[in-house]
Amino acid sequence: MNTASAPEATGAESLRARETLKALYGYVRPHRWAVALGLLCALAGAAGGLLQPLATKTLVDRLSSGGTIGTVLLALTVLVLLSTVAEACGTYVLERTAESVVLAARRSLIGRLLRLRLAEVDRMQPGDLMSRVTSDTTLLRAVSTQAVVSAVTGAVTLVAAVVVMAFLDAVLLGVTLGVVAVVGVGAALVMPKIGQAAERAQAAVGEMSTGLERVFGAFRTVMASGAEERETDRVEAAAHRAWRHGVRGAKWQAVLGTADNLAVELAFLAVLAVGGARVASGQIPVSTLIAFLLYLFYLMEPVYKLVEAASHYQEGAAAIARITQVDALATEPQDRHRPVRPAEAEVVRPRPASVRFEEVSFRYGPGLPDIHQGVDFEVPGGGMTAFVGHSGAGKSTVFALVERFYEATGGRVLVDGKDVTQWRLSELRSVIGYVEQDAPVLAGTLRENLVFAAPGATDDDIRAVLSRTRLDALVERLPHGLDTPVGHRGTKLSGGERQRIAIARSLLRRPRLLLLDEATSQLDAVNELALRDVIAETARETTVLVVAHRLSTVTDADRIVVMNAGKVRAVGTHEKLLAEDELYAQLAATQLLTPAGRPAG
Repeated sequence: MNTASAPEATGAESLRARETLKALYGYVRPHRWAVALGLLCALAGAAGGLLQPLATKTLVDRLSSGGTIGTVLLALTVLVLLSTVAEACGTYVLERTAESVVLAARRSLIGRLLRLRLAEVDRMQPGDLMSRVTSDTTLLRAVSTQAVVSAVTGAVTLVAAVVVMAFLDAVLLGVTLGVVAVVGVGAALVMPKIGQAAERAQAAVGEMSTGLERVFGAFRTVMASGAEERETDRVEAAAHRAWRHGVRGAKWQAVLGTADNLAVELAFLAVLAVGGARVASGQIPVSTLIAFLLYLFYLMEPVYKLVEAASHYQEGAAAIARITQVDALATEPQDRHRPVRPAEAEVVRPRPASVRFEEVSFRYGPGLPDIHQGVDFEVPGGGMTAFVGHSGAGKSTVFALVERFYEATGGRVLVDGKDVTQWRLSELRSVIGYVEQDAPVLAGTLRENLVFAAPGATDDDIRAVLSRTRLDALVERLPHGLDTPVGHRGTKLSGGERQRIAIARSLLRRPRLLLLDEATSQLDAVNELALRDVIAETARETTVLVVAHRLSTVTDADRIVVMNAGKVRAVGTHEKLLAEDELYAQLAATQLLTPAGRPAG
């Protein structure tokens, strides 16, 4: 199977500015009215702040002329209170909207990730995919609302302040803009560096998540191999890369913030020098200089908002690029109609399903070797069919193609005489029970695992299947019975118990086609014998396909399909193949088909 290297699997290509803005608008568009409300509140607060220096100028002029200042003070107080309330309301609306944007992005990502084609899941790193749902979407919070509103309010208030400052004194405005322009050029050069650092930091966070997922997925193996330190070093190396790029981004953000303050402070000194001279010469009154200096300090906020918006945009663009990459991954088709439940499918088609492969070929990707080369066989409804062959012969791939986990690259796979590509996925999988080779058990309770594929199963159904699979004794000794947690991936259970739970889960589904991929490999002789009887009983009303490495399982089959190097070599009963097929006779005599009572290797 093709597994991409880490850089190929986890790296996200940067988007052009137009594509980034288009993707960003897609997230903001459903909340555009809330963003507009937040923007209006922010502009109202900014307008209040913009009027305060003029009110101060009026206050100074009144004091200079000996007039009353009570009305001006009252108006200034009301102005401060109203602008504060408006800003608070705007902040709440924007923060709430930002959380809604993040929620929508996460729901979209989760829905897409859980519909990915298996080939995409095999190619990508699970930890990196998870980091896109968690850390990457978090960065949308700032860029989707605060950055947008900060950019608009910063630009509007900056322009408004400049217009008022020009009205107060054009000479002082020219001095201010000259200083700001010089510092602004340097700030513009810094912004792309923040984006690069953010993108690399997010990629490193994805690598860290991948490393942790890798360790927790095989924790016992890591401990038994004495590999804790090596794996710790691997994850810490990714964490260190994230730290290094994060620090680099923080450095450039500090430079950007310093440039902002430096511009205002230098402009203040220049205005103070030039303005003081103009006041001394009588060209402007002192109240104008005071108002101008207040506006100069007021400029810090809109300039800071613009710088903050640019910084958030650079960080958000890196996250959007990684999130958007998920949209390019292939997903399984969504059924437009209501999914057919297993019980409903059974009413419509009570008979066991038939399976047929017509010259099927398959490979995992371009340039990779064929796993199937003209595979051709037919399984009528009912009974048990076993698939045997050396490892890598393509036995488990038969089940993957029947379930449409992968699409055949040539030929046809038919269930009930109908090409699986013509089935609705929900309907196809509703009539199939599938027990994987490693019999996975999910974190949760035993009950949740049993009814995972049949959420409508009754307590009577559960008791019956527990008895058939010899799990009733396990339930009795568990402290909370069916409601006992089984641990991460069923770590509180033995391998044989996990296999029996997986089989019971499939039987509860009441499938018309049951696929068992080495489903008894970890069972002892007693439990294997019991489950052989269950499988034989199930085969009377269901078509059972089984990949088996035990001779005892094979001899019970109604037919055996011998596979070798991606082809069907022979089909027949145990006795017929033993006499007529040399490969089967060799397999039957080796450990690849282990006699009953001995665990498979």
